[in-house]
Amino acid sequence: MLNYTVLEIPPKQTHEWLLKKHYAHRIPSITYAFGLYDNSEMLQGICTFGTPSSSTLRIGVCGESYSEIVIELNRLCLNDGLPNNSASYFVSRCLKKLPNPKVIISYSDKSQGHTGYIYQACNFIYTGLSAKRTDWKIKGLEKLHGQSIADISRHQVNRVEYMREKYGDDFYLEDRARKHRYVYFLGNKRQVHEMKINLKYPIMPYPKGDNKRYDASFIPDVQLKF
Repeated sequence: MLNYTVLEIPPKQTHEWLLKKHYAHRIPSITYAFGLYDNSEMLQGICTFGTPSSSTLRIGVCGESYSEIVIELNRLCLNDGLPNNSASYFVSRCLKKLPNPKVIISYSDKSQGHTGYIYQACNFIYTGLSAKRTDWKIKGLEKLHGQSIADISRHQVNRVEYMREKYGDDFYLEDRARKHRYVYFLGNKRQVHEMKINLKYPIMPYPKGDNKRYDASFIPDVQLKF
């Protein structure tokens, strides 16, 4: 039995983890945030959930009637060296603390060598790969997330034209790596049954493959139980 406590925490407490420790280095929309604490009350991991910004995505999971309860498990980050199954233990307890009903979607980034074994261990439904999309890129700033690049032109009428005028040939489009897409239904037995009936994505066998870990060795300042 893992000796951890899972608590809801202020979203701001996750910011250093997300900006400096998680590979995306970006703060997403956060509605619910949770911390994984050891028996010394030290923070060992964070998990965040938020409303997807894309209305198309929210409608696309189970239809428009369920779009308002769709949330995304959009960040999961733990310290290195924790016992096996710590991540799935953490996620499963976060799910129990969320209000329901909820349709939860999450992605495992193939470009980072992630397959989604954590979600498989928590009985998420696998629905194949995300849709094909392109990301905005700027030469010399390839480490920036595509959304961070797009944010530069957020208030412009013609955003692409603005980026081309500002960066010239250094601005370009790149195919985005498709991600493994997982869905979890949270609610009572009847609600889960109805959500599953309305799922618009195909239910597919779990993918397999060797996971790769990114460098998560950074130690944030915010460590103690609040």
